[in-house]
Amino acid sequence: MTEPALQNAFLFRQPILNHREELAGYQLSFGSGDESAAACSRTGSGATAALCAAYSELGMQSALGNSCAFIDIDSDFLQERAIELLPPAGVVLELMLDDVPDKATLARCHYLRDRGYTLALARYRGIDDRSRPVLPMLQVIKIDIDTASESELRDLAGSLRHLPLKLLAQGVASREQMECCRRLGFELFQGRYFAQAEVVSGRRLSASQAALIRLINLVGRDVDTIVIEDAFKHEPALTLNLLRVVNAVGHRGGGLAQPVTSLRHAITLFGRRQLQRWLSLLLLAPHGGTADPARSPLLQVAALRGRMMELLVPVGHVNDHKLADLAFITGILSMMPAALGLPIEEILEQIAVEPKVRHALCQHEGLLGTILALLERFDSDDAEGCDRLLSVLPGAFDRHTLNTCLSVALRWLNSTGD
Repeated sequence: MTEPALQNAFLFRQPILNHREELAGYQLSFGSGDESAAACSRTGSGATAALCAAYSELGMQSALGNSCAFIDIDSDFLQERAIELLPPAGVVLELMLDDVPDKATLARCHYLRDRGYTLALARYRGIDDRSRPVLPMLQVIKIDIDTASESELRDLAGSLRHLPLKLLAQGVASREQMECCRRLGFELFQGRYFAQAEVVSGRRLSASQAALIRLINLVGRDVDTIVIEDAFKHEPALTLNLLRVVNAVGHRGGGLAQPVTSLRHAITLFGRRQLQRWLSLLLLAPHGGTADPARSPLLQVAALRGRMMELLVPVGHVNDHKLADLAFITGILSMMPAALGLPIEEILEQIAVEPKVRHALCQHEGLLGTILALLERFDSDDAEGCDRLLSVLPGAFDRHTLNTCLSVALRWLNSTGD
């Protein structure tokens, strides 16, 4: 069942953030736009079994790094031994209980909790006969904010205030909703609101953002290294970060036979391709935040999209290394409107890019544009949209390719040795 499941459905993920707006995990789910693949997802147990298989087969434990996978578990699958193949430290088991839990369900919850698994209760509607028996074993309570008013959310959160539980708000669509839930005591937030910043034409960039754009343009052009070095010297904080990154990369890869002797030496060791990528990611970092993609959700989405685009290019356009490089930059730049609050057209007036990248970002044209559109639909859990775009791409593009690419890109993103 595992191989058909991976081929016949998309492995979707929705980010879950903590109260500091850092990535805490992903809600994993299978989605399909046709009836043949929907068979396993019509019953909760079938969908969960497929997810467990995907988690194992795609190596999701190493791919997710320090992030947890939130997986729905219904009362039937709760009794399956397959759950124990999942690593306790890597998953959160979301209990999908429709009825009052029986003795077997409670005994199984006790057993899994004793084994170190984190248990969550989904679709919480208040303390009742369904939730009361399992509350002592739970670490997370999940509340769908789409189905409750603010006063109802206040009552639901208040009933749990004195319990050692984390409240997770599901369906957060805006920063206003997130802030409201945070005031009510929620600590976890599920949704993509962080990647949907308000875009305003003519917005002014900060001094640090303008400096980064100047450096990105210099690195992307064929200018002497001494010119790039001089530009860095005017940005001491960036210079310090660059030296730290070059040293860290060298120590991990064993590539530094001697210490970095100068800023020019660091630029040469890092390489212009990697330097351009690093600067582009820094431009996505939240103000006053960290440039670590594993902690910033917007950086994570951008780096992941860039890497997936880079991996997908050879599927339809073999051995074009330049196009693969352009694909990575296209993926990162596609998140710039959310980071900078500017339309992509205005961003591209300030950052020099090749025509293929511009056409992909502004009109979704060419191979890069179609792959970008595919990943945008993939990020939106749009199975039908993904299928439509997969059908027009050249080469061996299919659902399994996309799922595998996601796992490989996540592993790259969370790797400490690459």
